[in-house]
Amino acid sequence: MPEGRRHPIRWLALLILSLALVLGLATGVFFDDLMKTALDPKTPFQTYKPPPAPDYARQDAWALLPAHPAAPAPGDGAADIFFISPTTFDGGRHWNGPINDAKAERVFKRVMAPNYAGPFLQVGRVFAPRYRQASLYSLLTLREDARAARAFAYGDVERAFRTYLARFNHGRPIVIVAVEQGGVLAERLLAEAVTADPAVRERLAVAYLIETAAPADDPPIPPCRRRGEPGCLAAWISVPEGQAQRASTLIDRTLVWGPDGELVNLDDRPALCFNPILGRVTDDPAPARLALGAANATGLEWGARPGFLARQVSARCQRGVLYVSRPKSASLERQGDWADRRRVPGLNLFYADLEADALARVAALAARPPAVSEAPQATP
Repeated sequence: MPEGRRHPIRWLALLILSLALVLGLATGVFFDDLMKTALDPKTPFQTYKPPPAPDYARQDAWALLPAHPAAPAPGDGAADIFFISPTTFDGGRHWNGPINDAKAERVFKRVMAPNYAGPFLQVGRVFAPRYRQASLYSLLTLREDARAARAFAYGDVERAFRTYLARFNHGRPIVIVAVEQGGVLAERLLAEAVTADPAVRERLAVAYLIETAAPADDPPIPPCRRRGEPGCLAAWISVPEGQAQRASTLIDRTLVWGPDGELVNLDDRPALCFNPILGRVTDDPAPARLALGAANATGLEWGARPGFLARQVSARCQRGVLYVSRPKSASLERQGDWADRRRVPGLNLFYADLEADALARVAALAARPPAVSEAPQATP
């Protein structure tokens, strides 16, 4: 080929390569916005038609049920665990996911159930309702539509809890475990359904609100101040050690329930911070030597017990946030795609600590003398 014809080809190749590099850089810079746009339902919540409501009298409305839910079997454990799942539905056409979404179900069974409900299998029977959860997108924006979607999900959870009490509980001790979006819903459940019913309140061994910033100035039930104390609230939201800016952003975006049942910003209110290693709400630091065991249970068959990695992390509460050191094992590093990295991690750094903590609180509740109601005054 003549030399004069080679130059245009070279320039064309350089131009194409330059455009590809620019496009790649632009995609990297704006990828977060592109993903959010793809998950935005683009419909005002006021005109949105949500998926059909679950019927909690049906077995398919429950993601997890014991083999014999109506009657405990030998070896079932002393308590019932009511588990409210974190977000597994990404978004797209819906603000609130249908309960039969296949991808959301896979994320729940493969990641969320083994890592966050699994620690309580030694404690008792696990009940986990499927509910029309607000999408992952709704957790990434503070738009009023997103707040409405998150508040809407509470109706399902409240109905599921009442069905559980009426059909399955039979007076057994209760442990509430709720994660991320589920923790916000559980906070309202504690304030309304649990506190309003003294009989249920007496049966509550503990409520764990994992990766949830509950207001410390007005918690729905008393915080857990001592190891083994029954009937209390353990709530925390965590960030890696050294990421104060991320903690500040997280608190700024946190929503809690307002007086009229709406979701409002936490603003300057203090957040409750329970340290799972120390088993109490405290600002005391917890050294790694006290940590009983972390686990990466993702992909394990339901009911399988993971191997524990002890002394992996230290943890300390500061200004309402739990700062956690980097795990020593590479198997405890966060992984996954864009959506996975915006959900709660697919591992549990406090797996064995929570198991031991719940067992102790259930045992303490069982040993506590029953409440004595005040005798009615005799009429003269």
